[in-house]
Amino acid sequence: MAVSEQFLEEEIHPIDIVEHIAEHHDWTFDRIADDQIAMAVDGQWRTYSITLAWSGFDETLKMVCSFEMEPPAEKMPELYQVLNSINDQCWAGGFTFWDDQKLMIYRYGLVLAGGQVASPDQIDTMINVAIMSAERFYPAIQLATWGGRSVEDAMQVAIAEAYGRA
Repeated sequence: MAVSEQFLEEEIHPIDIVEHIAEHHDWTFDRIADDQIAMAVDGQWRTYSITLAWSGFDETLKMVCSFEMEPPAEKMPELYQVLNSINDQCWAGGFTFWDDQKLMIYRYGLVLAGGQVASPDQIDTMINVAIMSAERFYPAIQLATWGGRSVEDAMQVAIAEAYGRA
């Protein structure tokens, strides 16, 4: 059953939808407030912390997907260069590094201005794109910051993304 089939035609708060999606996928989650939820989602490379928050002020469902990372100080230029290359490949959302918290961040905001309502499938896709993007680019970040590879070589891993598993 598609995630959207669980909802009627009535308008449902976006964070309520996220909570149902988390339950549907058996993700660990915590409803922090009426307008915010945090989840832990296991990936192949990392466990990702995903937080979604609804801002009624700007009518935006904001998502942050993060994972811990402590790149060597001398490799920060390579990290920022690989992030620029990665963001050139991302059409929805983008990556940044929060140095103070030592977190790699993927951010996205779904603007729902004018009373628009997000569908469960839209929100589920938004979350899955964040996870897939983090999974896809994690090896390139590792190779550029710890593996001694050039950014161009590291990005070939992401560009040559394999579909499926052997």
